[in-house]
Amino acid sequence: MAHLVSLISGIIFGLGLAISGMINPAKVIGFLDVTGNWDPSLAFVMGGAVAMTAVAFRLVLKRPGPFLGGGFHVPTRRDLDMRLVGGAVIFGAGWGLSGLCPGPAFASLAFLEPKIGLFVLALLAGSYLAKLNIFSSTRMPPAVTADG
Repeated sequence: MAHLVSLISGIIFGLGLAISGMINPAKVIGFLDVTGNWDPSLAFVMGGAVAMTAVAFRLVLKRPGPFLGGGFHVPTRRDLDMRLVGGAVIFGAGWGLSGLCPGPAFASLAFLEPKIGLFVLALLAGSYLAKLNIFSSTRMPPAVTADG
């Protein structure tokens, strides 16, 4: 059942990205180009997502646990470290240069464009290297997933 819910959620997420235009790199770059021909439409998409998330998190976290079992995995750290800041900078630079971030990139694979496939391969390689934790002097514990 959990896999079916995950699949349906992913399909709804991908459809939302497509309908909002977030899978179109030109639209995203137009939004990020605040000194040129700025396209503010994605600000409304992001604002709506942030507002919905703020309300939904408050409601959902009042529940004793997720509908499909297990527990909520909420970050407890509040500090900023160089790994977090560095990752945010790399993510932002990649988004600005390519016009793609992970969710829209995976949704855009349906277009069978080689540059999107290359982006996703680079994304997966970077994620794999991050999981190996080879660039850090301190090893991080494995990520906690919903499956435990």
